[in-house]
Amino acid sequence: MAYEAIWMNDTSKLNKFEFVKMEKDGLDVIRTIIEKYSKEGYSSIPEDDMNRFKWAGVYEQKPRDGHFMMRIRINSGIMTSEQARMIASIGRDYGRDLIDVTTRQAIQYHWLKVEDLPDIFTRLEQVGLYSFEACGDCPRTIVGNPLAGIDKDELIDTVDLVEQVNDFYLMNRDFSNLPRKYKMSISGNIYNNAHAEINDLAFVPAAKVIDGEEVIGFHVYVGGGLSAKPHLAKSLDIFVRPEEVLKVSVGVTTIFRDYGYREKRHQARLKFLVADWGPEKFKEKLIEIIGEMPSRGEDKTVGWQAAYFDGVHPQKQEGLNYIGLNVPVGRTNSDELEQLADLAEKYGDGKVRTTMSQNILIAGIPDNKVEEVLQAPVLQRLTPNPKPFMSRTVSCTGNEFCNLAVVETKERARNVAQYLDENVELDEKVRIHFIGCPNACGQKHIADIGLQGSLIKTPEGMVDAFDIAVGGILGPDAQFNTPLKGRVKGDNVADVLKQLIEFYKEQREADDTFHTFVKRVGVPAFQEKLTEILAV
Repeated sequence: MAYEAIWMNDTSKLNKFEFVKMEKDGLDVIRTIIEKYSKEGYSSIPEDDMNRFKWAGVYEQKPRDGHFMMRIRINSGIMTSEQARMIASIGRDYGRDLIDVTTRQAIQYHWLKVEDLPDIFTRLEQVGLYSFEACGDCPRTIVGNPLAGIDKDELIDTVDLVEQVNDFYLMNRDFSNLPRKYKMSISGNIYNNAHAEINDLAFVPAAKVIDGEEVIGFHVYVGGGLSAKPHLAKSLDIFVRPEEVLKVSVGVTTIFRDYGYREKRHQARLKFLVADWGPEKFKEKLIEIIGEMPSRGEDKTVGWQAAYFDGVHPQKQEGLNYIGLNVPVGRTNSDELEQLADLAEKYGDGKVRTTMSQNILIAGIPDNKVEEVLQAPVLQRLTPNPKPFMSRTVSCTGNEFCNLAVVETKERARNVAQYLDENVELDEKVRIHFIGCPNACGQKHIADIGLQGSLIKTPEGMVDAFDIAVGGILGPDAQFNTPLKGRVKGDNVADVLKQLIEFYKEQREADDTFHTFVKRVGVPAFQEKLTEILAV
């Protein structure tokens, strides 16, 4: 290692996986996959290296029968049409045509075999894409503004910054052994479309007068994260010029690497260190590493639109537009992705963009070509005008493929959204998120209505069920939703949600959103309503 691994000075308190990482760096498994396991097959993979597969961006898929999930890094969710076509081609050849868009703007495959991986790595690299470190105890995909460079609501174009930070960390062995996964967010958008508060490290737009001139830069948040113990990120009292973003990120990541907790894996995220130290002590250590920084300026985040972009919208370039498409529960396929790449190349800027709401954008469409693009067959299902509930329903992978999930989520979420669209009329789009386990890949905590999968005992045996939480939001009023008591059987979820939403519809005031209604009437009012529903 090029640095001193100070946590190795006392190994008596390290969790057992730390010894796995010390024995062999996670990045080393990539070569082993190529040279050994792809030739000798699934049965040749020992448990320790199976755990290291994460550094290659690969997880063993349920039911552990030799198939794998792979995650592709898409910086800020922006890919070229050439990259999109390659992703589609690989999905067709090896992944049964299935393409999932994740809540971190990545692309996920399923059904891969270890024999397929070398060819997939090679084909991705041919178009400048990688799965490496999309998973594992390392800096993962950097999320950002999918509209970077074309966004009338951005203070600064962050495309080059994200690329710079990504290139520094990718395959960098100085930072390939962190205490746990590490997630970064960089966006210049004033509506927080990269979800700053739930990332380990986030840069958000800010301004400060320095030497008599206003400088556009960033404020910094650290220690956000979800899972079983969610934390909202804390603001540091520093102002960061664009050219200093990488330096600050290296300082924060170094603190996590050197001082983050490695005793218990479930307490190893940066959020626990930040919670114990507090933002003041964290800033002191950061300044010790990177040098003095200016104090905070003016925060330019004005709200949160939850990374939704349905419909046709003007870009900051006059005469050009972007179109926000709904990808129902984030699931598409190779044919659809290829068709989107064709549209982007024929009519637009040659880019396909993924969002943190599991949706897709195409951009650079001239005013006089918009109607022609809207007639494309692929936009009939991936529509820019989705029905309200389908448009705002998010789902994790669920137990169809994920070994951690206890319930199926994708199809359940789609069916619930369809039911609500058919049975509830509402002039507001309520955000509904499904997750299959406490790890919260579907970001349940920030939803208007979040549902977490569980099991419930019945006379017929154990059946799928969900716990419900209400009132989540990010941005200036950030807070996680509050769980309600009363577990709902999976088959009853759609009707229960219908009744809860109708309760909101009947009781709301003229200017209420779902979130402000929850704040006004209080969670106990929802608890009383859910208890009443479940008692029938």
